[in-house]
Parts: sequence; structure tokens; C-alpha cells
Amino acid sequence: MHNDKRQFHPPPSRLIKFLYRWGLGPFLGRIILLLTTTGRKSGLPRITPLQYELIDDAVYVASALGIRADWFRNILANPCVQVRIGSRQFQGMAETVTDPGRIADFLELRLRCHPRMVGAILKSEGLPEAPSRAELENYAQQLAMVVIRPV
Repeated sequence: MHNDKRQFHPPPSRLIKFLYRWGLGPFLGRIILLLTTTGRKSGLPRITPLQYELIDDAVYVASALGIRADWFRNILANPCVQVRIGSRQFQGMAETVTDPGRIADFLELRLRCHPRMVGAILKSEGLPEAPSRAELENYAQQLAMVVIRPV
């Protein structure tokens, strides 16, 4: 029996970085940024494409892997980052957030701004496409978030 359940699969990060290099940053920058952190062990720059939201001059990104994501752990070691959104680049200071209430607020905003995409992501995680606040807060316990402010 074949499972017809559709799941959201983001494009591979190498593809996103390649497309940015080939001049598609302004198009991709509408939903995906390139975050450069400093490797906590290597000290080398590490570039990660991430979905984001701009809220009151700050950039918000969530980590589906919670505090286990390499880019998140790099920020814990060094909160100075570089952000590229389309053709715009800036240095920023990253604040890590693990409070489920704040993360649920962010998820509600993303759901309002991108109902189909975020609904599909939530559905692939076992949530309804229109989850309750309690369901979002419960789900947010396994996530982490970063707020980046330009410096």
C-alpha cells in the first residue's frame, strides 16, 4: 500500500547557496536568508540558508532541530553573525530564544503570513494545519529561535 501523505521537503542548502551565488538572491531573499556563523570548533565561517521573518527591524529564524542545530550551537558560542537577504548584507547580534510562548507567537505569525507553506510543515510534524495555541506551545518546546538585530 502506498502512502499518499505529502510532506514538505525544503530544498538542499547547497542548492540555495548556489542559486544565491548565481544572482537569484533577490528572488530567494523573499523567504530565505543566508546566515553566516562562526564555527564553534573550527572558527571558520559557516553559511546556512534559513526561512525567516522580519519583525520590527529584527530578523527571526526558528530551528526545527531546536538547540541541536549546528548553526544554533555556533550562535551560542559566538552571537556575532552576518546575514544576507537577497542582495542586502549586514552584521548582526543574535539573541537565542527557547521560551515556548515566544516561539509559539512566532509560529502564529508565520502561519498567518504563509498559511500553505507553514501549514504543510506543521502537518508533516503531526499537527493540524490550523493548530490551537496549546498545540503550538507544546510543539514549540522542541524548537529554538534566534532574533538577529543589525549592529
